[in-house]
Amino acid sequence: MVYDNLLNRFIKYVKINTRSNPEGQSVPSTQSQVDFALSILKPEMEAIGLKDVHYLESNGYLVGTLPANSDKLTRKIGFIAHMDTADFNAEGVNPQIIKNYQGDVIPLGQSGYSLIPGEFPHLKNYLGQTLITTDGTTLLGSDDKSGIAEIMTAIEYLVKNPAIEHCEIRVAFGPDEEIGVGADKFDVEDFNVDFAYTVDGGPLGELQYETFSAAALDVKFIGRNVHPGTAKGQMINALQLAIDFHNQLPENDRPETTDGYQGFYHLHGMDGTVDEAKSSYIIRDFDDQSFASRKEAVQEIANKMNENLGSDRVQITLADQYYNMRKVIEKDMTPVEIAKSVMENLAIEPIIEPIRGGTDGSKISFMGIPTPNLFAGGENMHGRFEFVSLQTMEKAVDVILGIVQKA
Repeated sequence: MVYDNLLNRFIKYVKINTRSNPEGQSVPSTQSQVDFALSILKPEMEAIGLKDVHYLESNGYLVGTLPANSDKLTRKIGFIAHMDTADFNAEGVNPQIIKNYQGDVIPLGQSGYSLIPGEFPHLKNYLGQTLITTDGTTLLGSDDKSGIAEIMTAIEYLVKNPAIEHCEIRVAFGPDEEIGVGADKFDVEDFNVDFAYTVDGGPLGELQYETFSAAALDVKFIGRNVHPGTAKGQMINALQLAIDFHNQLPENDRPETTDGYQGFYHLHGMDGTVDEAKSSYIIRDFDDQSFASRKEAVQEIANKMNENLGSDRVQITLADQYYNMRKVIEKDMTPVEIAKSVMENLAIEPIIEPIRGGTDGSKISFMGIPTPNLFAGGENMHGRFEFVSLQTMEKAVDVILGIVQKA
C-alpha cells in the first residue's frame, strides 16, 4: 500500500520532543534534534533504501539520496522538512486519533480544552476523515513532522515499487526552522539539486512561492529608578518607555487585524522593571519598500524619544531574517507549475497564496535553489489546538510521488 507506515511513523515522530531553543548557542539549538536525526531518522532512511545518508555537523541537516531509475527524468529534485517544533510544550505528546469525524466537539483528553467547530470552523472540511489531535497539554508537532513522515513514506513506496520511474531525489531534514535560523548554514553544494520543495505548509492544496520579508526587532529601554514618593522630575520608568514606544506604532498594523498582503508589527515579548525593560517584535511585509519603511519607522520613533529624553535611553537592535522568495522563484516558475499540474491531476485544487510567515525555502531560494512550499496538512499549528487529517497527509504523499515522476 502507498501509505503503509504513514500514521505509525507520524505518531512515533511527534512523541519525541524536538523543540528548538531561541537562546541556544549550538547548531542545532537543542541536543534532542541531533538525537532525533541520528538515532531515529538516519537508521530509518537507510533502512527504506536512501543512499549516501549523512549528517552535516556544520548545519544540523540530515541528507540522503534516492538515485534516478529513468534516463528520461534528468532533473534532481529535493524535498525538505524541519525536525524542530515551536515554542510550546512538546514534552509528553500524547496524540488522539479520531476516526470518521462527524463534526462534533472533540475533547482534548482530560485537559478541559476542546476543539469546538464554532471556534474552529475549518473543522467542517474534515467530515468523515481521520484526525490526529493533541490531548490538550502539548502541541502536536505536525509542523513539521507531517512533512518528514510524508517524505519518508513516499521514498519507501518508490523503493518498494521500482517500476515507477522517477528522477534523482534528495531529502534533507533540518533543525531550528521555528526559531528562524535553521537554513542559515544550508549547504547548497552538498544538496546539489535543480530545485526543491519544503513540505511545510498547512491545509490541502497549499502551494506557496512568496513569503513575508522578515526582520527581528529588540528594543532596550533604560530607565532611572528613584523612590516613587519623590519621583517627580527624576524617575524615568523603563516600562512606561516601552509602552510609549509601542503606542507610536500604527494601531491596526498587527497580526490580529491584518491578512493577505498586509504587513505588521508583532509584539511577542515584553519584560523588565522601572530600571530597565525590553520589548521584542517581529516585522513582516511582502513589499520591499514597505518593509524598508517599517524598519525606518521604528528607528525614527527611537530617535524622537531619545531626543525628547536628552539621552539614548531607547536602544534598537534590528536584524533582517529572510526575504520574499518570489523574487527568485518567479524567474523560473517550473517547480510551481509542476506541483500545480500534479495537484490538478489528483483533483486537488491548488491554493496559491502568499505565506503569512516563512519557511526555510525563503533562505534556500536566495542561496540558489528555488524552493516553493507544499502543504503538509497541519491546522492550528504551534499550540494545543493543533490537528492534522490523515487523508490530507496521504494526499501530500501522492503529490510528492507525482512530482518526481514529472521531472
